[in-house]
Amino acid sequence: MRFRQVHLDFHTSEAIAPIGQRFDKTQFQEMLRLGHVDSITVFSKCHHGWAYHPSEANEIHPGLSFDLLAAQIEAAHEIDVKTPVYLSAGLDEKLARRHPEWLIRDENDTTGWVKGFLEPGYHQFCMNSPYLDILLAQIREVVSRYDADGVFLDIVGVRKCYCHNCIESARREGMDPRDEQAMRRLWERTYANYTAKVKETVESVKPGLPIFHNGGHIKRGRRDLAMMNTHLELESLPTGGWGYDHFPLSARYAQTLGVDFLGMTGKFHTSWGEFGGYKHPNALRYEAALSIANGAKCSIGDQLHPDGYMDKATYALIGAAYSEVENKEAWCSDTANVADVALLSLEAVGVHEKARDGLSKGASDAGAVRMLLEGKILFDVIDKEHDFSAYKVLILPDYVAIDEPLRNKLEMYLRQGGKLLATGWSGLDPAGEEFAVDFGVRYMGVNPFKPDYFRPGFALKSLGEASFIFYSEGQKLELNGGTELGRREDPFFNREAFTFCSHQHTPSSHNNGGPGMVESGSGIYIAWNVFEDYAKKGSLILKEAVLYALDRLLPDKTLQTSLPAQGIVTLQEQKERNRLVNHLLYASPVRRGDGVEVIEDIIPLYNVQVSVRTARPVRQVYLAPQMTPLPFSSNDGAVAYTVPELQCHQMVVMDYE
Repeated sequence: MRFRQVHLDFHTSEAIAPIGQRFDKTQFQEMLRLGHVDSITVFSKCHHGWAYHPSEANEIHPGLSFDLLAAQIEAAHEIDVKTPVYLSAGLDEKLARRHPEWLIRDENDTTGWVKGFLEPGYHQFCMNSPYLDILLAQIREVVSRYDADGVFLDIVGVRKCYCHNCIESARREGMDPRDEQAMRRLWERTYANYTAKVKETVESVKPGLPIFHNGGHIKRGRRDLAMMNTHLELESLPTGGWGYDHFPLSARYAQTLGVDFLGMTGKFHTSWGEFGGYKHPNALRYEAALSIANGAKCSIGDQLHPDGYMDKATYALIGAAYSEVENKEAWCSDTANVADVALLSLEAVGVHEKARDGLSKGASDAGAVRMLLEGKILFDVIDKEHDFSAYKVLILPDYVAIDEPLRNKLEMYLRQGGKLLATGWSGLDPAGEEFAVDFGVRYMGVNPFKPDYFRPGFALKSLGEASFIFYSEGQKLELNGGTELGRREDPFFNREAFTFCSHQHTPSSHNNGGPGMVESGSGIYIAWNVFEDYAKKGSLILKEAVLYALDRLLPDKTLQTSLPAQGIVTLQEQKERNRLVNHLLYASPVRRGDGVEVIEDIIPLYNVQVSVRTARPVRQVYLAPQMTPLPFSSNDGAVAYTVPELQCHQMVVMDYE
């Protein structure tokens, strides 16, 4: 899979004509060269349902008079640019109006994405309908007639559906359609059948052709779904609602799966479907660098104008990022991430049954990753199937219930010398009555006060001695053999109609509410949902408490650096080339408009200090791709160096013997 890809959308209404009249082979090639592009995903079928080539399995767009797909593939291949082919699988608005009975329906018989045909937008198809055979015929036609370098199928996944086909299927199998768990088994089978049929169709024509099914998110803990693809494409447009924290969380999980993957951002100021929107070149430089720093290849989304003319401003913008990636590829292929810590993803293990309140707990994973990034901790994001022994510390974020299989795996991990950092509900048994792991405390139940206060028993790096407000739900404890690192303090009372004080919450009563942070032989337990709290409130005390705990559990970190909080650091190993590659990134996203995060100015940093512990004798250190030798010292297994200047992204390479 190539490093510098473009994902070219072309969702074009039949109300626009003519189509593609300004397409020019030479201009198309010039723009790919300007963008330093080595792979471009071109289109067979769009969300409107039209084909952009002659077709018996579909209908060519009424405004198109030639084979645009063939022309794009020919032009790209002539200059050694690969061409995966896109088909809109889940959406086909042309067909939706002819066969609305094949659409996904909710319990109230409402369609999605839009609720009816008087709203502008698309309607999603159920794969448990005759539509699947039509889609398979379209796929077969494309891979048979065209020299496609892969197939990209969009808007698919395990979908909740109560259409008449799904209801009838459930009843034939003796299931009650009112039982959502029973229906979920049907929806899972529907998606698995779809992916299997697609693979069978493609393999019958071009064995080994790459296939990716895009659902907008790679669900952590669902390796079965991930492995229905030949590779992964992590859709993560920071300005499109994902934000800049989303990609590191997804990438740190995807790289552990051992498959090729890429990070997909966009050239847009906002998101898909935006004509005339451009982000600053520095934003794309940073986003592309973030991909390769996390072991991924790169993809940048664009949308072609209906006239088929490639936009020069777009490819100059993309070229600003991809010219840098092109020079860095040699140090970014076949890499393995080096990590001290693993975050056992809450998405992968599920929310503790006793803590369910109908709300998403995705904030816990996000808050944990943000702390780890800011604390410059080397980490992976893992599921329960992963090998825990590869890590010095395992984090259980906020809501992880310890069932018997997980308890057995954790006990083995602890016997091998691993340590746990658990927070909030994590560590409790599924009944929520006692700890499944000995953290040196006795569980007394959910703390009745919310919010309440934490008084650390240790010095903080940035804050003085105080009682700090913790907004999230906490657990009440009694010490039982552990060492108290900080205590809880109760407020005078909860804020209610007849007992409230000031504008927000009641101050601390200074009464000792029991242990709030405890250390034992198993690790450290913090009694609040601190990661969820950090994602929502961002209080400095939350991060400083967690990083203090990790400092105790990780006395010999693999990497330490003076890089500021907003910087990102990773350490990738190219084992076959006997080298470690330290990636350092720095940019400061700001919010503009209605919550849009943008990067514009890149502020250079000078004399960034780094120390890397490695058992391998390092023979040289240099900056890449500049190939500038870097002075270093080696003492007691730690290689230390100073990066003289960091502008957006810098790689430091350590060749070892």
